[in-house]
Amino acid sequence: MDVPRVFSCDSYDDEIPEVSQLSTWSEPDMMRGRPRSRQVEPTASYTDSSDDETSPRDKQQKNSKGSSDFCVKNIKQAEFGRREIEIAEQEMPALMALRKRAQGEKPLAGAKIVGCTHITAQTAVLMETLCALGAQCRWAACNIYSTLNEVAAALAESGFPVFAWKGESEDDFWWCIDRCVNVEGWQPNMILDDGGDLTHWIYKKYPNMFKKIKGIVEESVTGVHRLYQLSKAGKLCVPAMNVNDSVTKQKFDNLYCCRESILDGLKRTTDMMFGGKQVVACGYGEVGKGCCAALRAMGSIVYVTEIDPICALQACMDGFRLVKLNEVIRQVDIVITCTGNKNVVTREHLDRMKNSCIVCNMGHSNTEIDVASLRTPELTWERVRSQVDHVIWPDGKRIVLLAEGRLLNLSCSTVPTFVLSITATTQALALIELYNAPEGRYKQDVYLLPKKMDEYVASLHLPTFDAHLTELTDEQAKYLGLNKNGPFKPNYYRY
Repeated sequence: MDVPRVFSCDSYDDEIPEVSQLSTWSEPDMMRGRPRSRQVEPTASYTDSSDDETSPRDKQQKNSKGSSDFCVKNIKQAEFGRREIEIAEQEMPALMALRKRAQGEKPLAGAKIVGCTHITAQTAVLMETLCALGAQCRWAACNIYSTLNEVAAALAESGFPVFAWKGESEDDFWWCIDRCVNVEGWQPNMILDDGGDLTHWIYKKYPNMFKKIKGIVEESVTGVHRLYQLSKAGKLCVPAMNVNDSVTKQKFDNLYCCRESILDGLKRTTDMMFGGKQVVACGYGEVGKGCCAALRAMGSIVYVTEIDPICALQACMDGFRLVKLNEVIRQVDIVITCTGNKNVVTREHLDRMKNSCIVCNMGHSNTEIDVASLRTPELTWERVRSQVDHVIWPDGKRIVLLAEGRLLNLSCSTVPTFVLSITATTQALALIELYNAPEGRYKQDVYLLPKKMDEYVASLHLPTFDAHLTELTDEQAKYLGLNKNGPFKPNYYRY
């Protein structure tokens, strides 16, 4: 899952708000019994997290142990969240295996991990696994819409300092991150990030913290890009592990996860039939490949836009027509962005779209589609259901914007837990590797996960399928020049 961040700056030199200037915003009016369709101000933000309009920041809540070191929507939802976590555990075999194998050792003993990721049931399983491995954790959300309130409540009830709820404002978003980082008597020594916002915040506000931080683990395209920017500028203070480009993330999470969740997200929000619909997917990386394969299998006519000639040739060889967006923008029924870039769909494109064209994002943040350009007086925003807005032009034309341009699958549906188990296990092993690495193994640079660990992550998931690996004989291993126990492929091998 790429990319997943919101309210992010394009570089580490951009300005971010001062903590002292962050105000408390109340949530939008979403009381039951009101019309599904209503006129709203163009600048309005939407959340369907709860009918309770009181901001969590204004509530005084404690868990059953008397702790108030958290900020969630409603701590009373903890029991429901615990059930969600228990369901997720059934589809996350590798993390559960790590817990069992760590009963006699604690490879993360002494680790103080500050995390900024999507807070879902799957993330909760990861957090509780990190705790079982000996770590202490504090957590915020990397996306204002993807938090499951009941899961956040369950984590808070279990004693995790969690600061997140569905439908945060921008001020809330940065406030939650700051509450995780800036706490008396506790300083992180590891960072787990998704999108780079947490790293960015510490870099801009608390740079001295990097003196005690051993490493950063980043799982998104955008966050990795920002780390490479820091490294190139000579400003990266600690080693960083690029989980996004690990084989287990690229080939499983980005491809298989998006292949299933794109259909789920579109169905839940629009109830549309895919057969015969014309779709353009912007980007043919692993996310784009998954989206295109799923939609074609449902009978859609799929076009692809690409900047990379290699990915473009792959799209052509897979049977998709490669176009420029301008060539098909007037005729397509659905526009999907999956690039990790900004301003892929501009106001000019939006102006030229056909009536009722559906626009959504599977890439990152809310900047791939130029949603900000639609916040103008001449356009009317009409909210028709959860995470679905009609943006209406003066001539009556309208487009259907999903999740306000944020991640469709994480905002409007769910993602396959088993695939997330692969990514979460990769993150856990990356944290263990950086935390326990002897001094000098990793310099202040960005690294890929060692191949042996990628293979280990995959092997932990094979028993689910009752799969049995073939073992090399001594003669075969010698012939190939391999260790019988791996790694089995060189780093340059493309799976």
